[in-house]
Amino acid sequence: MKIIGLLLVPLASMVVLWGVITAVTASESLQLRAYKTLWTNLRRPAYQLITEIQQERLITVKRLRVDSTAEKTATTTQRTRTDEAREMFRQLSSRSRDTSETIRTQVDTVLTQLNRLEAIRAEVDAGLSDRLHAIEVYNGINNSLFGLHRRVAMIDDIPIYEQSRIVVDLGYAKELLTREQALAVGPTTAAERRLFTQLVGNRRFLIDQALGELDPSLRDTQVSLITSPSYQRMRLMEDQIIAGRTPRGWLDTTDRLAKSFETSQLQASTILSERAEPVADSVLQRALLLAGTCFLLMILSIGFSLRMGNRLSKELGTLRLAALEVAQERLPQVVAKLRKGEAVDVPELSVESTTVEIADVGHAFSTVQQTAVEAAVGQAQLRDGVGHVFRNLARRSQTLLHRQRIQLEGMQHRATDPDALDDLFRLDHLTTRMRRHAEGLIILSGATPGRGWSRPVPMLDVVRGAAAEVEDYPRVTVGPMPGQSLAGPVVGDVIHLIAELIENATVYSPAHTPVIVRGEAAARGFAIEVEDRGLGMSPETLAETNERLASPPEFDLADSDQLGLFVVSRLAARHDIRVTLRGSPYGGTTAIVLIPAEHVSDSPPPEPDRRAEEPARPTMRVVPSE
Repeated sequence: MKIIGLLLVPLASMVVLWGVITAVTASESLQLRAYKTLWTNLRRPAYQLITEIQQERLITVKRLRVDSTAEKTATTTQRTRTDEAREMFRQLSSRSRDTSETIRTQVDTVLTQLNRLEAIRAEVDAGLSDRLHAIEVYNGINNSLFGLHRRVAMIDDIPIYEQSRIVVDLGYAKELLTREQALAVGPTTAAERRLFTQLVGNRRFLIDQALGELDPSLRDTQVSLITSPSYQRMRLMEDQIIAGRTPRGWLDTTDRLAKSFETSQLQASTILSERAEPVADSVLQRALLLAGTCFLLMILSIGFSLRMGNRLSKELGTLRLAALEVAQERLPQVVAKLRKGEAVDVPELSVESTTVEIADVGHAFSTVQQTAVEAAVGQAQLRDGVGHVFRNLARRSQTLLHRQRIQLEGMQHRATDPDALDDLFRLDHLTTRMRRHAEGLIILSGATPGRGWSRPVPMLDVVRGAAAEVEDYPRVTVGPMPGQSLAGPVVGDVIHLIAELIENATVYSPAHTPVIVRGEAAARGFAIEVEDRGLGMSPETLAETNERLASPPEFDLADSDQLGLFVVSRLAARHDIRVTLRGSPYGGTTAIVLIPAEHVSDSPPPEPDRRAEEPARPTMRVVPSE
């Protein structure tokens, strides 16, 4: 999951980048396509409304000059046409009003200016407005409409935007021409001539600047108008009006030119709106091609990344399983075989991987495994060597101790002095204890002591023999026991086991307290209890000791203080004897030895075994049965 998470970060970035590129390119295409919609809903009705306002402005100025019935009728008729164009603009503009915040603001400005129509009309009807004031109000309305034209003409395609801006300027030049027409429809005042002169200069400047920037396909129509005789005649009339004269035919000439300019501008605007659609299609095709290419690359990247991540995950998983197999199965099996003295052959750890680093880690694990096996073999050899040393020393000690016991027996038979005889008994007892310690070394080395019996021995004699091998045997009290006997092959090991428990009880209890040994038959064999009255053991130590007695650990040379525990656990495991420690009612510890029924017999032996009776010395204190 972490590998996939690392791969998802760049992949997510690629997806976001692809989405941004697609959205930007698609939005550019949609904006170009929306240009024609804006032309239909905003610019075209705005041009129609401008034309009607220009006509109403001209008729209003005529009425302000000659307030006749005919002029009033013409004014009413034109106002109706203007209102229809205004209502049409309101309806169509509402469809595209929310295209952007700037367009919404500009449409609101136009609607605010259109609301001034009612006020100027009322002033004209009441005779409260002069010609210049009326012209300024109508000019303000048309200025707001041309502001809308300029705002809508803004588009991301620079060539179309440049040509649209020039066409809007030519339309504004036509607006300036109609303003000149309204000012000079009759005799002019000095103020009107000053305004007329400004309008003429601005219009000529706009036309000259626009013609130099128009495309050839759009320029031809405009050039034909500028070079026409009507336009040249109008220029002469303009000069006459500036000079203070009133030329004839001014209204007809300007009216024909204004209609020509309007027609050519509408044609140019229509051509530009139609140009945006193929441009939008090409942009959309480019967007689709770019988006498709990016999407394909993104899919390939995702597939490649997931494949690489999946392969790495599988290789790492294989490496993990191999390492766990080495740690949990192979090495424990090797150690178990080495403990049993079996030969081991560990195959090399092989991890197939195309990634060099993972293969190197696999080889490193293989090396670690081989090193661990070699270390285990070395430890096993060391343990075997220590065991051989233990056995050799123990066997030599046993030989010397056996010869020493023979000499002591001869000396005991020849001794007549009671004090000397008592000293010889003590030496004999010390020899017996030394023999037990030598047998302990043999048991720790993994071998079997040489001492054994061929016939069953009564349990009471077995316990007596064990007590006789303890240094502080006078403190040991052996209670009465049933008449069961112990099988001869296990007598030596059981005597040694019980002797270790009794000695442990005497060592870890006060010197003035007794150690009680009891025995009785059980459902699954014969139970022997060794109870002391010492300080006892903590629950944690008691549980740990019982665990070690139930599962004999490897002998640790550094833990020499627990030799007796190792010997007891080894002897118990050898004959399936269960040894359990628990608290004593007197505060000390009670060791319970449960000998399996297969080693116990109810019939008494046919004759006593001398070797079993040897440990029972005259100094043993036995509690008689009541």
